[in-house]
Amino acid sequence: MTKKIFDLTVIKHPFKTVFILLLGVIFLGYYSTKLEIDASSETLLLDNDKDLQFARKVSKLYYNPDFLLITYSPKEDLLSEESLKTLKKLSNELIKLENIDSVTSILNVPLLQSPVQKLSKLVDNVRTLEKSNPNKELVKKEFLESEIYKNALVSADFKTTALVLNLKENKEYFNFIDKRKELLDKKRANTISKEELVKLNQIQIDFKKFRDIQRAENSQTISEIRDIISKYQNEASLFLGGVNMIADDIITFVKNDLVIYGSTLILLLIFILWIIFKQSIWITLPLLICILSVVSTAGALGFFAWEVTVISSNFIALQLIITISIVLHLIVRYRELSSKYKHASQYKLVINTILSKLNPSFFAIITTIAGFGSLVLSGIQPVKNLGWMMSTGIAISLLIAFIVFPAVLILLKRVNSTKESNFKLNTISISTYLVENHGRKIILGSILVVIFSLTGTTKLIVENSFINYFKESTQIYKGMKVIDENLGGTTPLDVVLTFKEEKQEKKEEKKEESSFDSFEDEFAIDSNDKQYWFTKDKLDAITRVHNYLETIDEIGKVQSLATLTKVGKLLNEGKELDSFTLALLYNKLPQEYKKIILSPYINIENNQARITTRIIDSNPELRRDELLKKINSELPEVINSSNIEFRLSNLMVLYNNMLQSLFDSQIKTLGFVVVILFIMFLILFRSVLIATIAILVNIVPISIIFGIMGWLNIPLDIMTITIAAISIGIGVDDTIHYIHRFHEEYKKDHNYLEAMKRSHESIGYAMTYTSLVVIVGFSILVLSNLIPTIYFGLLTVIVMATMLSSALLLLPKLLILLKPYGDKKVRTLKI
Repeated sequence: MTKKIFDLTVIKHPFKTVFILLLGVIFLGYYSTKLEIDASSETLLLDNDKDLQFARKVSKLYYNPDFLLITYSPKEDLLSEESLKTLKKLSNELIKLENIDSVTSILNVPLLQSPVQKLSKLVDNVRTLEKSNPNKELVKKEFLESEIYKNALVSADFKTTALVLNLKENKEYFNFIDKRKELLDKKRANTISKEELVKLNQIQIDFKKFRDIQRAENSQTISEIRDIISKYQNEASLFLGGVNMIADDIITFVKNDLVIYGSTLILLLIFILWIIFKQSIWITLPLLICILSVVSTAGALGFFAWEVTVISSNFIALQLIITISIVLHLIVRYRELSSKYKHASQYKLVINTILSKLNPSFFAIITTIAGFGSLVLSGIQPVKNLGWMMSTGIAISLLIAFIVFPAVLILLKRVNSTKESNFKLNTISISTYLVENHGRKIILGSILVVIFSLTGTTKLIVENSFINYFKESTQIYKGMKVIDENLGGTTPLDVVLTFKEEKQEKKEEKKEESSFDSFEDEFAIDSNDKQYWFTKDKLDAITRVHNYLETIDEIGKVQSLATLTKVGKLLNEGKELDSFTLALLYNKLPQEYKKIILSPYINIENNQARITTRIIDSNPELRRDELLKKINSELPEVINSSNIEFRLSNLMVLYNNMLQSLFDSQIKTLGFVVVILFIMFLILFRSVLIATIAILVNIVPISIIFGIMGWLNIPLDIMTITIAAISIGIGVDDTIHYIHRFHEEYKKDHNYLEAMKRSHESIGYAMTYTSLVVIVGFSILVLSNLIPTIYFGLLTVIVMATMLSSALLLLPKLLILLKPYGDKKVRTLKI
């Protein structure tokens, strides 16, 4: 049936078949121009994460603008006239940018202790470095010692300061988020109507357009900021930082990586194919199939609006590698038949190549899809998309390879292999020798690998930080390092306190008073309503939490209402600030200064207080999940009140949730993939024993990746966690091809040892060539600026080399030892 289909289509009408295929590729090629890259923080979050919803709610309740940060380290003293003049010029240029709302720096923050003055005077006459002429020694002392500014606005050595570029508020973004969430919640609960479903689809489209516009504006703003600070590099050392900049730089890196992967890998493929075959047809034909496959896959991604993220940035490399492995098996088989049947026609060579390779290739691709398909079960959308991307791409590669390869060859004359074109590797002869003479060592070595892997797995950690995403040579790493070590840390973590009974008590108190007081008295109480919020119990609780967080080594700068009360005590002649004084500050302090020292930390309307911290990401001892569990377990005792609820929030919590979710889901789905593969092996080989052998041969090399990561302290993260699924998907191809060929060879003389030797001399070379291409292909990932991508490339190289060794050593040894096809010919074997 299969032969008839190929005869009536590809073989009989090669031109028409290729023409129709090209029309499809051109159609998808159009959509490849719509392929987009998304590196926003949303791609690293869980859509249905309750902490994400809470974090968005908190960001609305407090003054919490998006911001970029510039570190400024002048060559002269930080408070010298020249340094301040340069800082002023820089600030003036930055504030003119369209997307910058304000610039906060040492020039315009309120000076509360330079010199110390009474609070009553301070409220009416807030001093700043640029608006007054303060004593610079006092200013330096305040910046270095003030709870508000030390290790946040200035570094401990007073050589570096920060310019905080507050971006204009984007209310439309949150409107989209709220509308989308409301409808998505209904969709998940199956209560959404048809009209609402249409509305949701439209919101998704509108939001994407809006986001693309915002992303372009953000990129433009960052580019303009970098142009401005580049003009001042002779006067000072300046670095740009911030979440928005990280996302923009990752997009740039991903784009560069896509170009590098594609161009470098193609050049490497040309070189490898020439070394192996030394015939132009076996270079041009594989490249043609690879290019058609990549263009088609990119078009499919654009058609389905699957965006490329840092997780899927290597999809071109994966696509090229998988495609070339399919084609190499076809080439080696064609050359083998051509060499064996020297007078066979081109038709017989082509049709026999296709028919002999279709079944194992189909099952190999299906198992590869199963490996990538496990990623679809993840709770993180970009990981799901990678699963869909590669499953689609692999299917496209199989289809194009089995159409273009026979169609092109049937139009050409028979291609004879010359002796000069034979590329022999000692790998095959060494493997054959080891299997025949050192079987026990192979089995023992495999057991040692499993022991190594199991012990290493116990040392695995689920960790990573934004700073560790980048090479130390990149500007983004250098900037983040300065912020992390000198300006209080990078990743934000909040503790939100909710005071439960205060509102109700206050209402009852007011109601009681209003029955006796006049209208004027009631108005007076309302006008001073804020003073009723600043109670001693609240202030004490906030201070206890604040002080506790400052004792944790992994936490950098801590800021809250307690920061103000500590400074206020110095301004109030050593006396604690009472409720009335704090209410006065809240009501009378100018808005521009209230945004700096009050509004980010309290929300009276919701009876809440927020303690903000920043995590020191470069701390090698940092373990996010352990830190969060420690804080959650110890805070109840610190707060010591049943009337106060607390909750951790912000990016630290969200990122950790993503890592933990990814780890849990992938460990579970890896077991699911193994079960699915076992079932597929049963269907393909129709033998429980052979299916078991096939699974064991793949589990042993896959396990080594976790052993290496555990022993070398390489953390599991968004990239490395996917290696197992990807490797088992790619590596299982060798197992299927080898067992299929071994069975064919065994049927000739029912001799397991001779079947192994013949299999090594035939399919062994195809497996070695494809593995060589895969290893070289993944090795180019070391050229990336993203550290997770580099780890991904190196670890995949190791696991693919191990899988080839397992397929050439352990697999044939187990087949010989366990005799799954019976023992029709008795022969003494060395084990």
